[in-house]
Amino acid sequence: MSGDNRRVDATTPPPAPSAPPPSPPHPAPYAGPPQPESSAGPESSASQAGHEGPSPYAGPPHSAGHAPAPYAPPPPPPLRRRLLAPLGALAAAAAAFAYVGAVDPNEPGHYPVCPLLRYTGLYCPGCGGLRSAHAFVHGDLAAALGANAMAVAGYAAFAVFVVFWLVRAVRGVPVRLDPSPALLWAVGGIWAVFCVVRNLPAGSALAP
Repeated sequence: MSGDNRRVDATTPPPAPSAPPPSPPHPAPYAGPPQPESSAGPESSASQAGHEGPSPYAGPPHSAGHAPAPYAPPPPPPLRRRLLAPLGALAAAAAAFAYVGAVDPNEPGHYPVCPLLRYTGLYCPGCGGLRSAHAFVHGDLAAALGANAMAVAGYAAFAVFVVFWLVRAVRGVPVRLDPSPALLWAVGGIWAVFCVVRNLPAGSALAP
């Protein structure tokens, strides 16, 4: 038979080509350190997915539809408390004038002598102030000015200040004493000139 005449190839067939090894995967680009998950849950994370970086500060939260309430200053203290300081100062000054008016400083032995006058014979700006106050209490304005004119000016300034203080206290407005340096220098200069002039022969009218 013809089939018997075929040559049988007893050699081993060549192996099939093997597939190439898979290439290593490329590393993903660096996206920064891992962010902590929000405690608000997945909905909050999804709402922030489209934003990059922190959102700008929008101030403290306010209730919707309501503007912040304006600042209201604290109410003033009661009228009795506001009048305590000016009335106390007025009572102290009245008591001092009453004492000087009752105890005559023209008589020796009731009040101490001015150290400057005792050891130098010079009048200080306050010399004659007690005699001026005694004459003022008794209504003798000429004698009060002759003893110490600056003291009489001080009485008038104190009276004006107490009235101003009382009016401000009734209205609930505080009084702040903040004189300017120019005013302080002016008052000090007037007192210095008064002290020098009353010790000169030409200024004997200002001496007590």
